[in-house]
Amino acid sequence: MTIPPVSTAGVEQSPLGKPVSYRDTYAPELLFPIDRQGKRTEIGIEAAALPFRGVDVWNAYELSWLNPRGKPVVAIGEFRVPADSPCLIESKSLKLYLNSFNQTRFANAAAAGERIRRDLSAACGADVAVELKDLASKPLRRMAYPRGILIDDLDIEIDRYRPNPGFLVADGSALVGETLYSHLLKSNCLVTGQPDWGMLVVRYSGAKIDRAGLLRYIVSFRDHNEFHEQCVERMFCDIQQRCRPTRLAVWARYTRRGGLDINPFRTSGHQAEPACDAEVRQ
Repeated sequence: MTIPPVSTAGVEQSPLGKPVSYRDTYAPELLFPIDRQGKRTEIGIEAAALPFRGVDVWNAYELSWLNPRGKPVVAIGEFRVPADSPCLIESKSLKLYLNSFNQTRFANAAAAGERIRRDLSAACGADVAVELKDLASKPLRRMAYPRGILIDDLDIEIDRYRPNPGFLVADGSALVGETLYSHLLKSNCLVTGQPDWGMLVVRYSGAKIDRAGLLRYIVSFRDHNEFHEQCVERMFCDIQQRCRPTRLAVWARYTRRGGLDINPFRTSGHQAEPACDAEVRQ
């Protein structure tokens, strides 16, 4: 099934912020893909020359279907959408799509997972990796903090709550390799304005980034309306352009909404993807 994407400008057509009737039988047409390139063009990213690679890792905690005899199966799903896919998927549409499995029968978890993989891949325009973990197998997701330096305790004054890359400064006389992180990330949904909360992690090598400036920059997203994936890409590009690190990785762990959490990861290509450990609020 091919699902036509819409541009960011067309997100008002999505189910976000609108009353909806939940479907409980399989309905792949509920998925709402959004073209990534609109927002990327806004921050100067060309489609043919992405300055990063990466992945959006979704964790789905409200996932169920029926076995062949009509008995419910419950599972946790992990979906990995490549950053170079043409489209992202609007989160409420993914929730509605997953709920359409509630009264749908599958032979086994592998069959359910393959159906999800096929539909998400069609919506995103790229191969999406899907893993379903039956709760009967007692799956665990480790909660851990980044191996780095928390910058939230800096005693600084902040009065800007719109993205301001001017806060980002690097000292070329001091070369370091370090990981900095903050729990103070907040942005808002592009359509509804609802708050999105998360932890941001910056791992880099190169000129030492001013930590107070970085914290001010992270907090400056507090009144900014943009999807999770777009915020992380904007941050990656701003840090890359302003601080010129030789290596850079930026990722966020957003708290769940509607049974889903989203964890975008972007890297300059030199750094490995971190373990998908849960942030304490997830």
